[in-house]
Amino acid sequence: MPGAKHPGTEIAGALVILLAVGAGLGAAALYYNQPMLGVLGAELKASSREIGLVPTLTQLGYALGLILLAPLGDRYDRRRIILGKAVILSLALLLAAAAQSIGVLLIASLAIGLSATLAQDIVPAAATLAPESSRGKTVGKVMTGLLLGILLSRVVSGFVAEHAGWRSMFVAAAASVALLGVAVWRDLPRFKPTTQMPYLALLGSLLHLLQQHRGLRRAALAQGLLSVAFSAFWSTLAVMLHAQPFHLGSAAAGAFGLAGAAGALAAPIAGRVADREGPERVALAGAALVVVAFVGMAFGSQWGGQALWAIAAGAVVFDLGIQASLIAHQTIVYGLDPAARSRMNAVLMGGMFIGMASGAWLGSQALAAWGWTGVCALAASAGAAALSVRLVSQNPIDSTLPVR
Repeated sequence: MPGAKHPGTEIAGALVILLAVGAGLGAAALYYNQPMLGVLGAELKASSREIGLVPTLTQLGYALGLILLAPLGDRYDRRRIILGKAVILSLALLLAAAAQSIGVLLIASLAIGLSATLAQDIVPAAATLAPESSRGKTVGKVMTGLLLGILLSRVVSGFVAEHAGWRSMFVAAAASVALLGVAVWRDLPRFKPTTQMPYLALLGSLLHLLQQHRGLRRAALAQGLLSVAFSAFWSTLAVMLHAQPFHLGSAAAGAFGLAGAAGALAAPIAGRVADREGPERVALAGAALVVVAFVGMAFGSQWGGQALWAIAAGAVVFDLGIQASLIAHQTIVYGLDPAARSRMNAVLMGGMFIGMASGAWLGSQALAAWGWTGVCALAASAGAAALSVRLVSQNPIDSTLPVR
């Protein structure tokens, strides 16, 4: 069995790849169901309202997992937590594959969301293993894996479901997570707990950390605002492409995920820049890229036949900006209190999730009221608000004593 890694030593490249793949597979599990909802509803004879609960409960499970489970990474060995969640996630995906009724699928969806939070145990694990001099670069690589999992999961599941059936997609996902569990068991070192706080006190400390650390508050607020822009775009893109004048199907919307993935692949550069120049500058630059991208898309949507190219280019730029900001914000909060990294990450990702949920609703309202230009205006405004949050303070890391 592997032992604890010696602090301060450089993290091996193979281990970084394992962590990036693990984060990607965990995040992808949240989104496999979305392109398959039509066939799921037809086969299980579920109404549109019932089938709509599938992604809702998946996301709700993820939110609950962030609050209730992610902080445990400071109290117990993260390796054991990741292994346990990998087992549960594999079983939940198999339950979804075997579901013969909408009720069983809904139970499986909630369990998938809860256990998919293993992705949010892997990221602080990477930050702990990496030395301070290269923490941003390491976190950037792992976060690239996570974002690629989100962006490519819809493309993969749509393709597999069309050619092999939706049950095959869930079985393949379960197998991939099971293999991940084996790799984690073999190669991931143990982690020494950083606190002995009881569980309820651990949860209560989330609020204390938020009150205590100005840098954490600003990071959570800024990333939440950027997530409004991200979710507004991706939750309305397929609807917009399906309408006039494009009349494009879901496969086209999935192809735009590849454009976003191109931006994500460039994001590790942001981690290296954060290590060299400081994460505050990277967070500022990332928010600025989001504003520029959506302003460009708003004008580009008026270009007739060239509008799709403008949207694709914008997707590359704003995904890069959001990913760069997230890496920078994680670098900031992981440096505030090393003993509370799992709880810090739970607060940061909680703010991001609230932004995602808000952006989906606001984006649909903007599309209905003002069309695609309204969606771009909403996203650009959210990016501008995030930029202003970062401009207020150029030195968010405070000197208060850490909460244990």
